[in-house]
Amino acid sequence: MPEILATIIWLLVAIVAVTVLLRSVRVVRQQQVGVVERLGKFRRTLEPGPHLLVPVIDSVRYTMDMREAVVPFPPQGVITEDNLMVNIDSVIYYQVVDPVRAAYEAQNYIQAIEQLTMTTLRNIIGGLDLEQTLTSREEINQKLRAVLDEATGKWGIKVNRVELRSIEPPATIRDAMEKGARAERDKRAAILTAEGQRQSMILSASGDREASILRAQGERESAVLRAQADRQASMLRAEGEAQAITTTFNAIHAGKPSQSLLAYQYLRMLPSLARGESNKVWIIPSELNDALKGLGQIAGNVAAGAAGEAAEADEGEFEAPKPVDVFAEIDAQKKIDEANSAASVQQAIAEAEALEGRRAARLATESGNALTTGEPQPPATDPLAAPQQEPEQNPAG
Repeated sequence: MPEILATIIWLLVAIVAVTVLLRSVRVVRQQQVGVVERLGKFRRTLEPGPHLLVPVIDSVRYTMDMREAVVPFPPQGVITEDNLMVNIDSVIYYQVVDPVRAAYEAQNYIQAIEQLTMTTLRNIIGGLDLEQTLTSREEINQKLRAVLDEATGKWGIKVNRVELRSIEPPATIRDAMEKGARAERDKRAAILTAEGQRQSMILSASGDREASILRAQGERESAVLRAQADRQASMLRAEGEAQAITTTFNAIHAGKPSQSLLAYQYLRMLPSLARGESNKVWIIPSELNDALKGLGQIAGNVAAGAAGEAAEADEGEFEAPKPVDVFAEIDAQKKIDEANSAASVQQAIAEAEALEGRRAARLATESGNALTTGEPQPPATDPLAAPQQEPEQNPAG
């Protein structure tokens, strides 16, 4: 029995010793500070790491977290300067800088910060109207942080930042604000649309103006080019006709046609002059008398020749006079004259036509080049054309 009692006593002593040892050793975690009290009075603070305490006498009363903490506060009703109730939801970022003051200066510093935030918000928002409240969040945050930092400094707490999470005006005010914002957006949209249409009309008018100017310039240049082309064509055509007339005139004079041939050709052209539905009155030119005189002289010569032959026949043997066909004699005389000059006239006309063909081909080539370049070309001289006859000087003149 004595041995069993002794064993129990040693076990109790060992348990008490282990308990006392465990209570005397305290480990403080990182970013935490322990506040030690000895017999109910502040003794010292414990930094992170293991520490030995006096059993039963010393005890860790508070363990303070030195990290920055975030505390959200529920929405608070605040009245603005224009007597509108708004609900403001805030968030505070704070940090314990003095664990002793935080443990002993304020009984519950979280609740104290919340109440101080509420009263400060009411004081600040009471001096602002609704529009300023909604647009001055940064200013409200700075004022609120300054007041809280000054008040919580003696508590060993530093307020780093204050944020207003939301500002909710009454439902009627929100509807009015939404209508006003919608009207403002519609106004800006209408202004932008009108401005866009104005710019579009201005650009379209400017484009039409430039297009009209360019079109007018193009038409003017085209008209100038057409006029230059017509002028060149007219000049070349007139020059060709002049050269053709000169060549034909020279060829006719080189052939030396007789007066009877010219009179006969003139008479042949009279039916062409009289042809036509509108030619109701035909005026015979004065040159017709000269042509008829020439034909009369030819007919007289033929009649005289026939009378001479009849007289010679009367001297020998009497024969009855034969009827004389004047027009047949005119035709015979015409054939005789044509036989004399037909060869030379045909040759001159053939040479004139060949020369005219070569000149027309050359002028067509030059005209095509002038139309292509758009510049007037000087009239080219034709080395094959007949030289222009200079008027004879009248010594008497």
